Amino acid sequence: MATQALEAFNTGNYALAATLYTTLLSQYPSTLDYYVKRSTAYQRTADYASALSDAEIATMLAHKRGKKDVLATAQLRRGIALYMLGRYGDATICFEAVKKLNDKERGLDIWVGKCEKGLNELPDDDERRLGNVKEIPDVEVPKSGSRTSSGEGKENVKPDDDRKKGQSSAPAQNPVTNTVQTPADKIRHEWYQTGQNVVFTLLAKGVPKDKATIDIQEESLSISFPLASGAAYDFSLDPLYGSINPSTSTYNIYSTKIEITLKKSTPGQNWKALEGTAPIKGKGKAIDTSEEGPAIELTTAAFATSTQHPPSYPTSSKRGPKDWDKLAADLTKKGTSATANSKSKSSKKPSDGDATQPPSSSADRAEGDDTALTYDDDDDEGDPVNSFFKKLYKDADPDTRRAMVKSYQESNGTALSTNWSEVGKKKVEVSPPEGMVAKKWGE
Repeated sequence: MATQALEAFNTGNYALAATLYTTLLSQYPSTLDYYVKRSTAYQRTADYASALSDAEIATMLAHKRGKKDVLATAQLRRGIALYMLGRYGDATICFEAVKKLNDKERGLDIWVGKCEKGLNELPDDDERRLGNVKEIPDVEVPKSGSRTSSGEGKENVKPDDDRKKGQSSAPAQNPVTNTVQTPADKIRHEWYQTGQNVVFTLLAKGVPKDKATIDIQEESLSISFPLASGAAYDFSLDPLYGSINPSTSTYNIYSTKIEITLKKSTPGQNWKALEGTAPIKGKGKAIDTSEEGPAIELTTAAFATSTQHPPSYPTSSKRGPKDWDKLAADLTKKGTSATANSKSKSSKKPSDGDATQPPSSSADRAEGDDTALTYDDDDDEGDPVNSFFKKLYKDADPDTRRAMVKSYQESNGTALSTNWSEVGKKKVEVSPPEGMVAKKWGE
């Protein structure tokens, strides 16, 4: 179940992640990492009181066990929850505690900036400017791992009431558009990448364009907008898996989603996740919030040595999916070699004794060797990849041709089949490469 919880967390299904971590904590109520993860999940589903409760338990446990790195992370989660509850003075105390432990803690600068902005918007006599929380909260670990509120959180007001207090300098108004807004616990995100970009989509309806804030930095991304309840939704990625170019990155807010295109600073770099585990420019180690196991050191060398797998498209071939990128590269190499050889041969006159060699036939090719296919000399001067597919289609029987056309058209170019007995029975579904998401035009 721990694997399922982590998978739900990493894929942005925070409601499910919170449920699974609750089940795990009922069995292992002193597991520090589960409290940190569940606090984050609660925060991203706008359950800020529960997020604060878990963060305070994690802070206390990390302090008792002497885990400074995890303590910094727990204090950050605690500060974020307090900020979301509008308790900016208390949040500042937590953020200052994080600075003393690890001033490079990921996300710290973003949240400190948000907190400072929140304080500046409050009247001078607002009591929430004051910080009253203890640096290490007085809480106990619940026996069942269920949600509990600490002594410091018993008098917490609800997020919507708290936010309204912080907006005393501005007239009250409905912060959302006429579109029915997606509840915070139903907001999801997805992403895919190309060689140049990372495209991030936050699936949230009714985001007010005039009140949404999209902050794109070289190593981080932050999204915030008001919810129908009056609370605010915040989503941050800091640090990102790789650095980006903010000046050429773009975003659009639609009625059903926010779509952000992040321009990679290093084209061709393969992002294995949206969020990294350590500052990109820093060479330090990742924070270990687990109960056991060392932290993973992440440096720029890891990017250089990582294996990048090209997309493998689906196929009906009995030999399994083909790596078309490799095949294209091999054909390009063959095409260049064939052109050079033909020019070399044309410069020599054959002697009377030379025997004319017949062209290679399909019977001469090795079984299963796709790269052994040849193509007509007339096609050598063109694109060798196109030449390969032209010849494949030209030499095929009628059923194979129909299968190729039908599979390619119905799958929007994501699948190619030569098996008419299979393709002719049903529609060929769109099957994008791993890491990509198929979308209809205009989405």
